[in-house]
Amino acid sequence: MEVPVGFFAKLWSFISFLPFFFLLFLLGLLKGLVIGPIVTVIIAVGNSAVVIGLWPAHFIWTYFCVAKSKKLGWVLKISLLVSLPVPLILWPILAIIGSVLGGIGYGFFAPLIATFEAIGENITCKIYHCFADGCISTIKGSCTVVRDFTDFCFHSYFSYMDELSEEMYPDEKRIEVKLSKLPSCILVSLLAIPVDVPFITALALWKSPFMLLRGWKRLLEDLIGREGPFLETVCVPFAGLAIFLWPLAVAGFVVASFFSSFALALYSGVVVHQEESFQLGLAYILAAVSIYDEYTNDLLDMREGSCYMRPKYRRNMSSSGGLDSKSSIELRNEKEKEGSHSLKLVSHGSRTLKQAIQQYTPMQVWGWLFKSCEVNGRILLREDLIDVKDIEECIVKGDCKKLGIKLPAWTILQCLLASAKSDSSGLLISDEVELTKSNWPKDKVFEWFLAPLLVMKEQIKKLQLEEDEEIILRKLVMCYKNERPEEWDNTGFPSTDTVRRAQLQAVIRRLQGIVGSLSRAPTFRRRFKNLVKVLYLEAIQIGLVADTDGGSSKSGNRNRHRVEGDRKNTDEGEQDQQSSRDDDSIV
Repeated sequence: MEVPVGFFAKLWSFISFLPFFFLLFLLGLLKGLVIGPIVTVIIAVGNSAVVIGLWPAHFIWTYFCVAKSKKLGWVLKISLLVSLPVPLILWPILAIIGSVLGGIGYGFFAPLIATFEAIGENITCKIYHCFADGCISTIKGSCTVVRDFTDFCFHSYFSYMDELSEEMYPDEKRIEVKLSKLPSCILVSLLAIPVDVPFITALALWKSPFMLLRGWKRLLEDLIGREGPFLETVCVPFAGLAIFLWPLAVAGFVVASFFSSFALALYSGVVVHQEESFQLGLAYILAAVSIYDEYTNDLLDMREGSCYMRPKYRRNMSSSGGLDSKSSIELRNEKEKEGSHSLKLVSHGSRTLKQAIQQYTPMQVWGWLFKSCEVNGRILLREDLIDVKDIEECIVKGDCKKLGIKLPAWTILQCLLASAKSDSSGLLISDEVELTKSNWPKDKVFEWFLAPLLVMKEQIKKLQLEEDEEIILRKLVMCYKNERPEEWDNTGFPSTDTVRRAQLQAVIRRLQGIVGSLSRAPTFRRRFKNLVKVLYLEAIQIGLVADTDGGSSKSGNRNRHRVEGDRKNTDEGEQDQQSSRDDDSIV
């Protein structure tokens, strides 16, 4: 679709677009009103049943693990045991309220957005998809939400508690709270709430009109001039939807600011304990308002820094009370180097479609991980480095702890080896895709996981591994604990240097720790079990299941029928969800 040039051409493009948008919006609204109550009931009833059913176990097990843990000092342990009833009693109430609100939002907006996605350029029979998309897929998605929530409450929770009650390493220190500082920490936190919460909420309310008007201005300019994210025809309907729903985003900004103000206020108690100073805690109460003001100014491309004073609340930091704070100056210099015009919101936010595609999403990286695990799993299965019994235990008993840690750890390690060998500045996740700091997901959670991988890649690059060492590493990752260099004595590892072995084992253990944290994500368990079912079918094809069962296969046939049935349902669900999507998503 050609971009209109001139005032009248842009005006006509805007006027002719309005009827088309409102028809789609009314259709999506109708679908949301029909599908929304069904989805809300599924999510609310399902999640509430899980929360209420597991609440006695959560209550008892939390107390048991906290009391048993050796990682917590006595003062902190007693404080937690006394204060735990409050969050444990609030947990089911908040979970049920959140499930209802989440079900309403998902049930209404998912069909609405699917209606607009159905008119994409790569979609055939657009009229059918406008009516059909977002109905059955949203109901199936609500069931998936309940399943992922169940995995989190049942598996992820107990995994966290097991880690808390594990034995300490010799060089590990207990987490302790100084009893003498505890009253001052509580006092400062109580003083911070009535100061920071009203001020931050007032700032959010004051800046919300600026956010609303600037956002509308940029979206309208992009829509009429066909710039930025609305350069392509497929994106045009989303322009009207974004303009229409932008006030909801502004309202969400205000609500999020209100709740985050409590976290900023309570952090003052942490400052008192860390700095061992009541005065610095009081200084942080005033500085928190300035920190929030500066952050929102940068977010909205308003004047840099903050007009509020920021007293020194750390012993090793420089006081900054003016507009030119350190973070703002660094951000300004960075933008000037990149040639960005940060003073104009429209210029800052507009991008071409090609640039938008180069920015990878968390779900794309997540999808690459499981796709690579599937490919590596097939290879390791044929090389007898994956035991079929581990696959069967994961499918039948749900015990995926061993396989769910070692297989992703080897997959990520293989990526690090390839990236180090190719002298890549980032992570080489495929032959054509390189993940760097400029294009990886702008998500703090993913940055916490990806940043250590870059450090480990540099460590591997310095080791300069030989090809025979890389080949034997897959066996060492999959079959050994890698706790001591002596474990590799009879493994055939070429190098006898204990320091070199210890460095590699440290990288492997750290990777397994990262994967262990990733495995607690709600979607990880569901997607990994689907992956294991694929590996089980692969084991059937190459005859490993028959060999394991000794020729007879009643249990093998039962598992086969279960896996094939689940795999068929999974494939059908994925086809329904992806039928109206373009090739940009790789999940």
